[in-house]
Amino acid sequence: MAVMVELRVMELLNARLCHELISPVGAINNGVELVAEEDADADFQRDAMKLIASSAKTAGHRLNFYRFAYGSGRGSTGKDAAVGLLEGGKVKLDWNDSASALPLEWQRLAGNLVVIAAEVLPRGGTVQVAAGEGGKGIVINAGGDSVNLTAELRAALTDNADTDALTARTVHGYYTARVAESLGAKLELAEPGAGKVLLTAKPAS
Repeated sequence: MAVMVELRVMELLNARLCHELISPVGAINNGVELVAEEDADADFQRDAMKLIASSAKTAGHRLNFYRFAYGSGRGSTGKDAAVGLLEGGKVKLDWNDSASALPLEWQRLAGNLVVIAAEVLPRGGTVQVAAGEGGKGIVINAGGDSVNLTAELRAALTDNADTDALTARTVHGYYTARVAESLGAKLELAEPGAGKVLLTAKPAS
C-alpha cells in the first residue's frame, strides 16, 4: 500500500534525527579538543579518549537504528537495531524470538514502536516485544515506575492526525502510524494498569 508523506513531516523527521545525533557528535568534538590540549596529562587524555569512543559508539548505534527505521529496513534486524539504540539507557529491551521471526518490514514497524514505548517511560523500565497470536502482528508491553503518554502522541498515532500539529517530538509517532498503514496494520494503544502501556499492531484480517 502506497503511503504519501508531506514535506513538513520529512522536515520534522530530519529535525528529530539531528537532535538524536547532536549530543554524541558534540561529545566527540569535545573529546577531540581535550586530547589536543598540549598540557593535558596521560590520565586526562585517556579519559578524553574514553569519551570519544563511547560517544562514537552511541552515534553509530543511533545512525544504524534510524537507517533501519526510517529507511528501507535493510542491512540490519529489528532486534539488533533496537538493542543498539537502547544500550546503556534507562529502558531495557526484551525482544522475543517470535518477533525476530516476523518479516523484516514488520520488524521495522516493531523497531519504530519500541521508540514510542521507550519514550513514554521517562524514569526507565522494560519494553517487551513479541509477535502476536499465531506469529502475526506485534505486541509490545512497556512498564516502569511511571508512564507519560501525552494527548499529543495519542493524536499523532491516529489515522487522521493533523500534520500541522506535529512537532519533532511527536512526528515519530505519526511516521510509525504511516508505516503500519503501509502494511495494512491497525495500531492500538492501551494502558492496562498503572505504569503499563500496551502497543499492538494487528494485520488486516
